[in-house]
Amino acid sequence: MAIASKSRRDRRERRHRRVRKKVVGTTERPRLAVYRSLNNIEGQVIDDTRGVTLLGISTLSGAVKEDGTELSKAERGRLAGKLLAERAREQGITKVVFDRGGYLYHGRVKAFAEGAREGGLEF
Repeated sequence: MAIASKSRRDRRERRHRRVRKKVVGTTERPRLAVYRSLNNIEGQVIDDTRGVTLLGISTLSGAVKEDGTELSKAERGRLAGKLLAERAREQGITKVVFDRGGYLYHGRVKAFAEGAREGGLEF
């Protein structure tokens, strides 16, 4: 009999694998993958057909750190999403498929997604 109480990380990775069965980024519509750590959030635009990361941003990057020194973690996530969308649009990317990475669509993950939408990305 398997142990039911896996760690929080194991449960998240299991949800992520389940989501990734359906969510695949193509050249026309790359995947926007989100990773959330305790203090920061990262986003990457990935073309899975070629296996290439097209661009990425983190709340640790210079542009977000300068503007977001007094902001909450969720507000910094929204700002990072907006900056990622602007950079993606510069490269001609307007449509993406959102990969929440096994995290609940809530809090910082939701703020990041809404910031990306505000910046002009279509999910």
